Amino acid sequence: MAVFTFEDETTSPVAPATLYKALVKDADNIVPKAVDSFKSVEIVEGNGGPGTIKKISFLEDGETKFVLHKIEGIDEAKLGYSYSIVGGAALPDTAEKITIDTILSDGPNGGSVVKLRINYHSKGDAPPNEDELKAGKAKSDALFKVIEAYLLANA
Repeated sequence: MAVFTFEDETTSPVAPATLYKALVKDADNIVPKAVDSFKSVEIVEGNGGPGTIKKISFLEDGETKFVLHKIEGIDEAKLGYSYSIVGGAALPDTAEKITIDTILSDGPNGGSVVKLRINYHSKGDAPPNEDELKAGKAKSDALFKVIEAYLLANA
């Protein structure tokens, strides 16, 4: 297995503590309200802390699909959250898992800076497919913007 690492950074007009609460602490309630295509979030294993596996069901192209999301770490003091995609529609056949580490910090005008580190754990040594990476990033960015808009509208 090879690990390929990518980093990304974005800003949000939403304050770090509010964004963290929505994306980490209240995500199971907020995401299905904010994103029409999300149908349910259920805990498959664990108690909500590190090691917990969640099944997130959503509608895509008229078909119900799911993602298995494993919580790797939660650092409330640093507004950090780490999770892995370990199964389902968002995990390409070439990957064992994809781990996303997120840190939120103060940004301009009371908003946030969101720093991401993505570790793509491939099956074998083959690098990830560029088109799959771009499609995954586009979906992730769109999801983030919908949640951000929901928070701004419901502040």
